[in-house]
Amino acid sequence: MDQDVVQRVKSDPNYLKLKETRSRFGWTLTWAMMIVYYGFTLLVAFNKEFMGSRIGEGVMTWGIPLGLFVIVFTVVITGIYVRRANRDYDELSDAIKAKVGA
Repeated sequence: MDQDVVQRVKSDPNYLKLKETRSRFGWTLTWAMMIVYYGFTLLVAFNKEFMGSRIGEGVMTWGIPLGLFVIVFTVVITGIYVRRANRDYDELSDAIKAKVGA
């Protein structure tokens, strides 16, 4: 890529906005995922009694729905990121390309 194009992209206000908002949102989702995942892992490691306790009179324990929650949560935050990327980040990327001429 031509260095002139690189400098024009880096100095574009839309690029700076894209970089800042995408990074902030990505870190927010990362921390949310880490809290859920490591919270589940810590429950498994340090609160076996709770994770192994039955729900009602059946045979299902709390570990099963909490484990499923971790999986579903992962899919949901991935969908949230993709939706936002398609809606906001693609518009900013297209505006940068149009302005810079790349």
